[in-house]
Amino acid sequence: MTTQEILIQAKESKTALMLADAERKNMALHKMADALINKEHMARILEANKRDLEAAKGTISDVMLDRLMLNEMRIEGMAEGIREVAKLEDPVGKVLSETVRPNGMTIRKTAVPMGVIAIIYESRPNVTSDAAALAVKSGNVCVLRGGKEAWGTCHAIVEAMQIGLEEAGMPRTAVNLIEDTTRVSANELMTAEGFIDLLIPRGGKGLIRSCVEHATVPCIQTGTGICHVYVDRAADLTMAVNIIENAKTSRPSVCNALEVCLVHKEIAARFLPMLRESLCHMRQEAGKQPVELRTDRAAAELIEGTPATDQDFDTEFLDYILGIKIVDGAEEAIEHINLHSTGHSEVIVTADEKTAAQFTAAVDSAAVYVNVSTRFTDGGEFGLGCEMGISTQKLHARGPMGLAELCTYKYIISGNGQIRQ
Repeated sequence: MTTQEILIQAKESKTALMLADAERKNMALHKMADALINKEHMARILEANKRDLEAAKGTISDVMLDRLMLNEMRIEGMAEGIREVAKLEDPVGKVLSETVRPNGMTIRKTAVPMGVIAIIYESRPNVTSDAAALAVKSGNVCVLRGGKEAWGTCHAIVEAMQIGLEEAGMPRTAVNLIEDTTRVSANELMTAEGFIDLLIPRGGKGLIRSCVEHATVPCIQTGTGICHVYVDRAADLTMAVNIIENAKTSRPSVCNALEVCLVHKEIAARFLPMLRESLCHMRQEAGKQPVELRTDRAAAELIEGTPATDQDFDTEFLDYILGIKIVDGAEEAIEHINLHSTGHSEVIVTADEKTAAQFTAAVDSAAVYVNVSTRFTDGGEFGLGCEMGISTQKLHARGPMGLAELCTYKYIISGNGQIRQ
């Protein structure tokens, strides 16, 4: 089908989704989850994923291949994520505020679905099920446009979920997958006025920039994460090493992975050798990939590493690479973060409550942590079930986007014949 044909059928499904009650939507979600782990459907998904992986080898990095790869455990995790969304409170119809006017008229600000939500994303098959689950639960139709490396996998996932939708008496076109993976289809979604109510791009810097520059439909910026940690002079250094190792190495290909470490000059001589031992020597001895440390001039005098360029502090590596810079204190760390951050997630490691309060107040990002890894910036970890993306902008949504962020609101006014004098 052409992109336009898919958009037409998505729009035609809006009313059915908007009128579905919580029981019907939850039934659909459970059927979608069951369909994913159905033996026959799972075999098709894994076979499609195998073909995608074979085709992608040599064209994307090993880290990105890991994002693309599925196995039975990961598919079961996707199904469980859908079930977690089913457990959440239905946001549709929630009264956000209520006012009774002097003339007896009642005004209720009420949450309602957006309508049709389009998501452009890259080689992460789990986004397919997460986005579909959140869209259905919030009463929205979704139009998915995955990257070419993962298209076969995403197609098999969507086919399974559509079977689940039909079994629940919901239109299969509540979840749609664009068949064209060229830039043409992305541009069509960006300019699909009258068909798309909200566009959410999940991907790299280029995709986000393209959507911001060219979209004529409402668009939310998500995804790009140049995340920082500042190790203060009052930090527990062992805690700091553990946080950094988790934030950098647990899954370096995701947007909440750490990219830059800022270190207070007073503890740098003690801390940086500890950090290098953990990220480089110990990982290598354990047979794990060591982290390449890209050091500024001051850090290079204390530990061995690759000399950092200015560009390294403006790069989302999505790899086993960490930029390191020594700073005079919290003020310089805050200034650096606000200048170079993408507004995603930042951390301070400190035992000084005053410095922590200064950092959390002044750092202008969606998620600001004190003594916690950046890897928690995630819809599931925030109790949202899963997420549609992580918004790095400020209007409408900020941070992990769950069900509430996929709703808008309308005013519903009730009376008994009032007229304006």
